[in-house]
Amino acid sequence: MNNSDVHLIYVLLDGVGDLPHPDLDGKTPLEAANTPVLDKIASNGAIGEVISVGKGIAPESDIAVFNMLGYKFNHSDYAGRGVIEAIGVGIDFKDGDLALRGNFSTLDDEQVIIDRRAGRQIEREDADGIAKEIEEKVKFSHPGITVEVSPTIGHRVTVRIRADSQKLSSRITNTDPAYSNIGGMGVAKAVGDFLKIEKCLPLEENDNAKFTANLVNEFSEQSTNIMKQSQINKKRLEQNKKQLSCILLRDAGNKYPNVISINEKYGMNFSCIVDMPVELGIADVLKMKAFEAGGLTDYEEKARVAAKAMETQNAIYVHLKGPDEFGHDGDAVGKMKNIEEIDQRFFKTLVDNIDSSKVAIIISADHSTPCINKGHSDDPVPILVSGNFIKNDGTTRMTEEQAKKGSMGLLQGSEVVTKSLELIKSQK
Repeated sequence: MNNSDVHLIYVLLDGVGDLPHPDLDGKTPLEAANTPVLDKIASNGAIGEVISVGKGIAPESDIAVFNMLGYKFNHSDYAGRGVIEAIGVGIDFKDGDLALRGNFSTLDDEQVIIDRRAGRQIEREDADGIAKEIEEKVKFSHPGITVEVSPTIGHRVTVRIRADSQKLSSRITNTDPAYSNIGGMGVAKAVGDFLKIEKCLPLEENDNAKFTANLVNEFSEQSTNIMKQSQINKKRLEQNKKQLSCILLRDAGNKYPNVISINEKYGMNFSCIVDMPVELGIADVLKMKAFEAGGLTDYEEKARVAAKAMETQNAIYVHLKGPDEFGHDGDAVGKMKNIEEIDQRFFKTLVDNIDSSKVAIIISADHSTPCINKGHSDDPVPILVSGNFIKNDGTTRMTEEQAKKGSMGLLQGSEVVTKSLELIKSQK
């Protein structure tokens, strides 16, 4: 496949899809937002809907992004988010190690989880200090076991356990009660308010899975006790900050993913602008060049770098994190305002710096994060393909409602890049 004559900027707005919300007079954040630039891009393009991973699957970001880039895994051949994040943060990871994604979380005196994200904004020195303490003080009952605890952004942390004598199993359950491990993929569960750390159980009746589950439980119990005694938490208590009481673990993986590179797959120079460990890991696995473009909300800088990249690359994937966090917090008004900010700061800068007669823009999301659910869902997300050469299909705005009527129809996430390329090439 050769697409070297196409130039495209592919933007994923993390978790932007939503459902009607009472705080927005029954509109979704995309519908309620004032987005003149996005509207202009939409009226210069065609729209459709995407189910990123599969009907009935409320996906985590890792598997959703892989799908939206054209990589569809069967449950059994997926490496797991723990591995992707470990690669993304530069942990020394090799086949047979166990990698897990974690959240620093806050417990009450009854060991009930009162905040799965420990206030979300955690000072780097506190996260690093606690991680170091855990690494030094955890003592496994079996010799030759080591653990690496790497805090990443906010409440997020990656844990790698290694056994000298054997390969560890990824066929274990999560200790995080909000997510199921279904064949290596994390799937959000509908959960109530009364949640506790779950015991890690083997998913297969073999000694390796049992041994691995036991190591995870030892890590969980001991790290929770270490955090309870930590001077860092005593100081946080005095400062009225949320306690880092435990690490909730999920998405175990034990092997390096083996996939074809993205440039080989599409016959393009495909690069990216990403911030989070999971997306950095995906970029590494797919051998996709990652450009530096400021921090999470440096929207103008990201737009300028993406536009400039068109001089040397012919495709760039840009991941903007903002909307997802408002969805998780149930803040519909905040999500709407964030969409308006992205419209003015990112899309306006982007449109001002590209030639729409040569460069196509694809805009979609990795998944929906409805504010009323406070979590990911399997609801379809809009996809918009725009450029001067794209025939408009009556689209005036990029919204969930208009997406249902668009000429692109309903796509699977893994088809998005291919179908968009076909549309661009057929009309160019």
